[in-house]
Amino acid sequence: MTETRPKSALAIALNPTIDVSSEVDRVQPTRKMRTRNERRQAGGGGVNVARVIAELGGRPELLILTGGATGAMLEDWLRKLPIDLHVVPIAESTRIAFMVQEKESGFEYRFVPEGPEVSRENLADALEIVKRFDGDFVVASGSLPRGAPEDTYARMAEAAAANGAKVLLDCPGSILRETLGRAPILLVKPSIGELETLVGRRLNEHGVGEAAATLVKNGAAEYVAVTMGREGAWLAGPNGILRVPSKHVVVQSAVGAGDSFVGAVVWFLMQGRPMEDAFRFGVAAGAAAAMTPGTELCRRDDVFAIYEAEAGRS
Repeated sequence: MTETRPKSALAIALNPTIDVSSEVDRVQPTRKMRTRNERRQAGGGGVNVARVIAELGGRPELLILTGGATGAMLEDWLRKLPIDLHVVPIAESTRIAFMVQEKESGFEYRFVPEGPEVSRENLADALEIVKRFDGDFVVASGSLPRGAPEDTYARMAEAAAANGAKVLLDCPGSILRETLGRAPILLVKPSIGELETLVGRRLNEHGVGEAAATLVKNGAAEYVAVTMGREGAWLAGPNGILRVPSKHVVVQSAVGAGDSFVGAVVWFLMQGRPMEDAFRFGVAAGAAAAMTPGTELCRRDDVFAIYEAEAGRS
């Protein structure tokens, strides 16, 4: 009897961060504001996706570009997790992003630096790592660093697809537009604003699913997922449009919900499950992430509790 090889995934984080979150009673100009409950975590789209896969029980691979003392700190944190790292050293320091929650209002203030500049040699080394990956799923997630052309993810997606990997894409608008159509994409996750740009019109809640289906029909991706918090989430694919209502949870912070969604989708696909089930599981993970403070991502027990409760009602 032939053993089935576990499915594998490579997450790409070309512009990772150290995420620092804290709280303050009130945000005021000029005055020195004393913060509390500071947390520091490894962050950035691809890093978060890999962390979620690891939290759920997988062992992903992660490609990162890091530099300086902050990069060394990031690597040290990640090496303590069940994640196989591929590190491309860069000359400049890895960025630090800040999130401050104003307790009086509940508002979150996010400060995200553009990050270091990378060289063509750095990007060529990163592309070689993607070319050598012979696994099942490649996730390109997050912004590009300075010096990286907007077709960087497109070239990586082409390389991954050439090796037979399925590509999932979650990145900012102009990079997204540059990548779609260049290589087969299994799943793309545009924001509502990015979806409006891609279809060329403003959308209300009732038009989101049809707009996502238009992208599928036009060959942009096999599946298009749009998550909108309290408004729920839509998945368009070859079997039509699926809408999943929002989950009723006590929200502490919305930071990391999107990355938790993507990571959970990938992990479920790694278990050999169909996309529609993976989408529902991803929505549960996004809700679970909203239950955690600061920049913390979803917790495994919360994800399964939400998913299984929803499955029991359906």
